[in-house]
Amino acid sequence: MRPALALSVVAVLAAPACSGAGGGSSDGGDGKTITVLMVGNPQMEDLAKVTADSFTKTTGITVRFTILPENELRDKVTQDVATQGGQYDVATIGAYEAPIWSKNGWLHELSSYADADGGYDRNDLLQPMVTSLSGEDGKLYAAPFYGESSFLMYNKELFAAKGLTMPERPTWQQVAQFAAQLDDDKAGVSGICLRGLSGWGELFAPLTTVVNTFGGTWFEKDWTPRVNAPEFVEATKFYVDLVRAHGQPGAPQAGFTECLNTFGQGKAAMWYDATSAAGTLEDASASTVAGKVGYAYAPVAKTASSGWLWAWALAMPKTTKHPDAAWQFISWATGKEYERLVGSTLGWSRVPAGKRQSTYTIPEYRQSAAAFADLTLASIQEADPKNPGVQPRPALGVQFVGIPEFADLGTKVSQEVSAAIAGSTTVEKALADGQKLAEDVAREYR
Repeated sequence: MRPALALSVVAVLAAPACSGAGGGSSDGGDGKTITVLMVGNPQMEDLAKVTADSFTKTTGITVRFTILPENELRDKVTQDVATQGGQYDVATIGAYEAPIWSKNGWLHELSSYADADGGYDRNDLLQPMVTSLSGEDGKLYAAPFYGESSFLMYNKELFAAKGLTMPERPTWQQVAQFAAQLDDDKAGVSGICLRGLSGWGELFAPLTTVVNTFGGTWFEKDWTPRVNAPEFVEATKFYVDLVRAHGQPGAPQAGFTECLNTFGQGKAAMWYDATSAAGTLEDASASTVAGKVGYAYAPVAKTASSGWLWAWALAMPKTTKHPDAAWQFISWATGKEYERLVGSTLGWSRVPAGKRQSTYTIPEYRQSAAAFADLTLASIQEADPKNPGVQPRPALGVQFVGIPEFADLGTKVSQEVSAAIAGSTTVEKALADGQKLAEDVAREYR
């Protein structure tokens, strides 16, 4: 299994300049070098690996990548785009940022580029992804590189050894019972792996879905904050108690990458996280549990479903110096042929899926992803960013609240909850402090 990406990595992929699009260049060329900022997950790392021998060789456009862990990526891209720094021609953003940043005028709209690009086929993009990455004007402001919901992954061999059967749609109480039965300190296997690393997009990605299905919400429809409400407290205590009792070692420092490694090395019996993880888990060169993983819908309590909705997408900041070359890269990286390139060169399970309907008609992908493809697509289509819980919401978002202030609010509260996982504070205190922060945010909207 590949080690976790703990430090930032800069990959420079160069090729001789030849024909291609682009304007003037700050490096003395003619627009043949673009800079791309990406999140350090397996699919993006694969993109960096194949760019030089495919995209650059075809277009003559050199791509300079900066690849960062999720929390660092968020800080870096926000700082550059919000301040109009102009350091990057293409930046990785998500479903949270795209609508907000488009409203701020920080991004190029991509609909006109996509419509003028005869080979792109914008109509093939899954509608939930298009909706989540569009602005109030209905135009696309980021092209999905891959889309995801969330589901429960479990080690079928460990379940079989204990005579346990995972339901197609488990409840969180069932998951907790399974975790207690499968926890095995002697074998070095945790009952479950759950994110504990602070960050609104780390810890609170899974935790907010738990809050939703337990009946809680960050804000009611009229912006009444409910962070210390009984349902929010119950859900958070459940999550914290579960990870403290049966979760992985070092949980307060564990995010997506760390849990991917833990579960992929057979050191956890279950993992609740992004559907996009399945491709790596089924890659025998990167995972010791390939072929041994079962998949179930996101666990629930009071709601019928609870999976999140997310897209990691490629956006073009308004400050890009080379918009034509930037679109060429975006079109290539998010297009149909890129998926076939990854499948044929790196393995079909590693295709960045969840964004195009046509992906699910490719025979080789269907065969390779048979264990999880249909469930991934169904989970994406079930996710409802308008009504993710039991009560009406004031803003869009399943695992986040679609307002600019949520990044700061969610991160600050996550720091307190992560401390509760570490045992240095209580859930009640963490959420009482969070309620005060949420009240400050609510005043801006009432």
